[in-house]
Amino acid sequence: MNEQPKSAVRRPDPTGPSAPSAGVPFIENVATEHPDCLRDESRRQGRADSVSFPADERELRAHMAAAAARGTLVTLQGARTGITGGAVPEGGHVLSLSRMTRALGLRRAADADAFLLTVQPGLTLAALREALARAAFDASAWTPASRAALADLARSGRYCFPPDPTETSASVGGMAACNASGAGSFRYGPTRDYVSRARVVLADGDVLALARGRERADGRAFTLRTEGGRVLAGRLPSYAMPRVKNAAGYAARDGMDLLDLFVGAEGTLGAFAELELRLVPAPSAIWGVMAFLPSESDAIAFVERSRAAPDRPAAIEFFNRGALELVRRQKARNSAFESLPDAPAGADTAVYVEYHGGDEAAVESAVTAMSEIMTACRGDPEATWVAADARELQRLKDFRHAVPEIVNLTIDERRRAEPRLTKLGTDLAVPDAALRDALAMYHAGLDRLGLEYVMFGHVGDNHIHVNIMPHDLAEYDRARELYAGWARTVVAMGGTVSAEHGIGKSKTALLEVMYGPEGIGQMKALKRVFDPEGRLNRGNLFEW
Repeated sequence: MNEQPKSAVRRPDPTGPSAPSAGVPFIENVATEHPDCLRDESRRQGRADSVSFPADERELRAHMAAAAARGTLVTLQGARTGITGGAVPEGGHVLSLSRMTRALGLRRAADADAFLLTVQPGLTLAALREALARAAFDASAWTPASRAALADLARSGRYCFPPDPTETSASVGGMAACNASGAGSFRYGPTRDYVSRARVVLADGDVLALARGRERADGRAFTLRTEGGRVLAGRLPSYAMPRVKNAAGYAARDGMDLLDLFVGAEGTLGAFAELELRLVPAPSAIWGVMAFLPSESDAIAFVERSRAAPDRPAAIEFFNRGALELVRRQKARNSAFESLPDAPAGADTAVYVEYHGGDEAAVESAVTAMSEIMTACRGDPEATWVAADARELQRLKDFRHAVPEIVNLTIDERRRAEPRLTKLGTDLAVPDAALRDALAMYHAGLDRLGLEYVMFGHVGDNHIHVNIMPHDLAEYDRARELYAGWARTVVAMGGTVSAEHGIGKSKTALLEVMYGPEGIGQMKALKRVFDPEGRLNRGNLFEW
């Protein structure tokens, strides 16, 4: 039997949660010493009375217990890369996990070609990828069995952690809290699929140890025992979750694995102290193709046929005419973007497809089959970009990442005249059969109101981001009303109001559209089981 990392099998502490101590280092002057802790990538600005930076689980428990003794709100933070305001405090204490960055142990999976790596929640995706590329971690404090597993990993070839949000500075704890995904989720799925164990520190400093397959709901009822000896019992919400890519609200299914309840809960039920991540073999060959189509209808036909083909892509990304024009204009005026490739003149819509495989021949065969589909959908092979090495792949990905970056720059310029102005970016996803109807709805509403917009994103999952760029607050208000109407229609189609970014504090009204007052009430009742006073990440998901 494979030995577990010691950090993943600690014995319960008979004394229960750590007692508050005068030595717990709460920093009181947050605004002057740590102003970044008052905001995240949502550009929302918050306020807090204090902040602390635990370095391990013991300190995390002590800090949580100290906040409980004070009766103060606690906002959990990782790398603060979220765009829905989930890490922005609205008073109380900020508990930053940004210094909990160590890998703690490794083991081989017993039932699959995979390794299981235990990490602290503050480890960033970029740092994890770099360590995996070299099969090199600081293993000085690891058990002998974990060090042997690391040697085995190095001998076995490349392994990877597949979830791929755009921002690689995201922390793995934040990724788990929001069930993050990305372009590659079309093939590999979201973060939830790669979390096999977790240690969760509750609002009072007590701990839950969870392992996939071990703690399950009985229908919608559940019972969990903390390491401090308490029994926590409750019910999962009764709503039906949409059968699409989804990151909206608490996961709830009959008989579900209770580890999945905490992944995607946006820090409202507890703080991850440790996560065990499943690592799978990395593809040996990766090719990317940017196809340009003469119309949006042709592009969607290409998407539909590509994802139905025997050799399915790992990712399918979409760029409408507005997105291509936005990049073209910015290239002409901003030297920071001049190295981006030039879209062909007259291109209406672009679709990026990426293929992964065990060898170059298999991937080349898949791309050849794809090219036949593209040609049938009126794509021009001569105007197509193909990347078969890391450097060229990065250029295509830089093009994709440039679109939201340029949108943000555009809004920043307009904010000089109106500081309260922000973009509106949708995170809606629909079932396969509703994709064309959703696109028609977006265009009709935007064109009727004369709003400036671009569309891009994960069309393989029918998850297209509509970014509306208002010029003034009157346009912003009209855009908000339009967005709310879209959300109601998308939910009626069987879709979701958040496919990957979560709800945070900025989209609570949309979550109520999705689950209704009864569903929100059931979510609140569930939160009270783990956090009776509602102190953790208050304002995320719903108003308390």
